[in-house]
Amino acid sequence: MLTKLQTFFDRYLDEKRQDEIPLEHRLQLAASALMVEMMHVDETVTDHENKKIRVLIKQRYELDEAEIEDLIDLAHNEKHEATDYYSFTSLLNTHYTQQQKIKLVEDLWHIAYSDDELDKYEEHLLRRLSELLHVPHQDFIRTKHRVLKNNS
Repeated sequence: MLTKLQTFFDRYLDEKRQDEIPLEHRLQLAASALMVEMMHVDETVTDHENKKIRVLIKQRYELDEAEIEDLIDLAHNEKHEATDYYSFTSLLNTHYTQQQKIKLVEDLWHIAYSDDELDKYEEHLLRRLSELLHVPHQDFIRTKHRVLKNNS
């Protein structure tokens, strides 16, 4: 049986659908899916996190409200199932520049710190995604410090 994550991937991100959904839009959905997963990784979603992710997605990407809601519902329903981030990160690695990947890691830090608290699961996921996106450790740390400085 397909999980909702696989259904989402097939519906929006599968290379076979590239004629139906433009590449830029598929990239935006993949990056947003990682952001939503960050919001849910500690199993506690605060109002601050919920607001922060919606603002970030709306600022960075051209997703409609239904797609944002699908992503948030997906993460809420899938939070107890193993998630394969490779399908999202491989798409981003293929088409994102190094600068875009570093900016995504910074956005993930913003979500992790949106409730003014960094959970160990958030940091672990961020480290994992950073590695999957081939973001050097120095940029991983630099983006963390930039977010902390902006949050103070």
